[in-house]
Amino acid sequence: MSSQNATAFRYNLGCSYVLGSNPTAGLRRLTSESNNDADNEATERGVSFFSAVNIVVASMIGAGVYTTSGFALADLGSPLMVLAAWSIGGLLAMCGAISYGALAQRFSESGGEYLFLSRAIHPAAGNVAGFVSLLSGFTGAIAVAALSFEAYMKGFFDQSGDAAGWQSLLFRPGMLACLLVLAATVLHGFRVRTGMWIQDALVVLKLIMLVAFLLFAAISLQQPWQGITTAIPRPPDSHPIVQLARSLVWILFSYTGFNAAIYITGEVKQSGATVRRALWVGTLIVTVLYLALNAVFVLAPPSSLVLGKPDIAAEAAGYVGGDRFKLLFRITIVVSLATSVLSLMLTGPRVYAKMADDGVLPPWFRIRTEVPRAALVAQAVLAIAAIQLATLNDLLSYLGITLSLSATLTVGSLFVLRSKGDEVAVPLYPWPPLVFVVGTLVITLIAGIDRPAQLVVAGGTLATGIVVYLFGSAREANNRAK
Repeated sequence: MSSQNATAFRYNLGCSYVLGSNPTAGLRRLTSESNNDADNEATERGVSFFSAVNIVVASMIGAGVYTTSGFALADLGSPLMVLAAWSIGGLLAMCGAISYGALAQRFSESGGEYLFLSRAIHPAAGNVAGFVSLLSGFTGAIAVAALSFEAYMKGFFDQSGDAAGWQSLLFRPGMLACLLVLAATVLHGFRVRTGMWIQDALVVLKLIMLVAFLLFAAISLQQPWQGITTAIPRPPDSHPIVQLARSLVWILFSYTGFNAAIYITGEVKQSGATVRRALWVGTLIVTVLYLALNAVFVLAPPSSLVLGKPDIAAEAAGYVGGDRFKLLFRITIVVSLATSVLSLMLTGPRVYAKMADDGVLPPWFRIRTEVPRAALVAQAVLAIAAIQLATLNDLLSYLGITLSLSATLTVGSLFVLRSKGDEVAVPLYPWPPLVFVVGTLVITLIAGIDRPAQLVVAGGTLATGIVVYLFGSAREANNRAK
């Protein structure tokens, strides 16, 4: 992974300071709201359990699974170790889904980590999560998925020197990625149900295509899979534990999205209970699918064919079924990445709307009709700026550590709630949150020590929320003193 370019995200920090903060007003709202009122609301909401599961699946299956294992194989030197790393990532994701599900049922409103941490710990902690979402969880993740979409889409076009003028325009760096973000903005800018219907159809299509790929691989490759018998010398440049942690950071990023449905809890039928089940089911589906896909990616072809390759999925598909099958699987990847952008563009603006409700962001970000259009447009502008200012490698390096630290803080809030006497229902407590917090924190810190620049930038992003909170508190104190 390349080191993080800190200047690529300064524009986000500037936007955050311009938006301002009103944490005291937010705290008054948070403490005055009744959770029972949220649980007893009428369930005439537009997002069903099926759609909530699809949001989780669409958010998780994105760029990471199609790129990560080639690099992990180069680091770990063994296909079986790569699969073991994906299994560890799946275990942590399931523990995270159980923990987030408990929080979603306890706080049955939209808002995600921002809402959870504001209520469970302190508004300053909520600000940290909110600005991580703004800078990383949505803006960065949308840019990663959109840039990966562009990379795979270009394989369908003639990129020779005599290409048509419109193709030359499409080949400009970031153009296809920006067009996808704009399309998602238009799609989700009218009615939630319309956007969800299209997204549901695309997610089902994506799953059908991925399962078809797995079935074709199982049927057509009767001979022993080459990756099993291929010997790969382990890289000698660092300790095996460090290499495993480095690979797991990328893999944890691939599992990011297991919590996606929490951002629209207030718009889901039966809110918290439905979201909790959607997180479990969606994460389990994706974990099983990830293990099956990566078994094909690293075990079927000779290791030399996919070692260190960023397009390991396409290379594996070509080995399994030839050029035509490689083309079909490229279509699958394009559909998969498009649904990731659609899902993130749906969920992200809901967090900003909740922050506006609490006075952290300006009031025009609130949901005034069915859709938070101002927040949606702001999300599109930030994502397009990220696409233009940062490379795919920079974004991947930055997101892996930042999102892991934010998720660790969120799951850790369960222990705070319990210590306050709040008997929030967590299955098998304390094991799921404990495994997630300890496992994710150890992996992130080992990888961060190996790549200190990334850890520093991630810590800076977390600190942004605290700085904005303190600035807002000081400003409100001055206003009261006048």
